Amino acid sequence: MNDFEVLQGVPLFKALNPKYLKTIYKACTRRDFAPGEYLVEQGTQGVGLFIIESGLVKVIKTRTDGTIIDVAKHGPGEFIGEMSIIDGAPRSASVQALEATQCLVLSSWSFQSILEAHPEVALGILPMLAKRFRETNEALLKAQGE
Repeated sequence: MNDFEVLQGVPLFKALNPKYLKTIYKACTRRDFAPGEYLVEQGTQGVGLFIIESGLVKVIKTRTDGTIIDVAKHGPGEFIGEMSIIDGAPRSASVQALEATQCLVLSSWSFQSILEAHPEVALGILPMLAKRFRETNEALLKAQGE
């Protein structure tokens, strides 16, 4: 499967017109992560959206008391970093590679340029972002109750 086919399968981009998907594809770069390496760290500035092409990652949230919560695991075709790419806020969680992982990365500035040129891209991804936000909140509430 090539990189463009990977993007076509990402739920975040399912509703997009193929011409916008090609624009996003051209803006992506590829990054490789070794097992144990962090893709992003909680509290740091978000610089992009990571689309997992191969491998497995876990999302980790550190509470204010220092305890660590495993929030979720993500694999091929899934994505992380969607909140920071939209609002520019620091990362809300850390993400660590559990095995060799290859990602396509869409930088925040490239994404913002695409949205400015094609506002309809935002309308295409908003429903999926809302769904993901709800799922993350539910996972955090469940983890805190354990």
